[in-house]
Amino acid sequence: MAIAYIGLGSNLDDPEAHVQAALDELGDIPQTRLLNKSSLYRSAPVGPQDQPDFINAVAQVETSMQADVLLGRLLEIEDRHGRHRTRHWGPRTLDLDLLLYGNMIINNENLTVPHPHIALRSFVLCPLLELEPLIEVPGLGPARALLEKLDGGLPVRI
Repeated sequence: MAIAYIGLGSNLDDPEAHVQAALDELGDIPQTRLLNKSSLYRSAPVGPQDQPDFINAVAQVETSMQADVLLGRLLEIEDRHGRHRTRHWGPRTLDLDLLLYGNMIINNENLTVPHPHIALRSFVLCPLLELEPLIEVPGLGPARALLEKLDGGLPVRI
């Protein structure tokens, strides 16, 4: 069994509803149990600014699935929510990212864990730290120290 952390985000078609529904759906993944979920956070978009703010959260799950299989299940949930990849960092109905998988470092053509942008995203680090205030990001150190290095604004808990 591994403890994994999943980042959730949406900024289209009732983003709060998409994130809340996806949090519930994470508990329906076979061999996986939803352990905890953060509050919802509002944040400005990264990249193109001509889109609505995002609603973000982080979920903690326990799973016996391998990381790449879990990622496949996350992509299926995105598809069920009408996710279309038309613009890099563009608006989306749902984005699910495998942020951490145990203390593993994975880097292959399909998956990078820890998530490659985790150290740059306050909208990921804040809800992650809400769940685990002392969590360390493998290869990068304490998440709290990563957050303190960021210059940008913090997301707003809603």
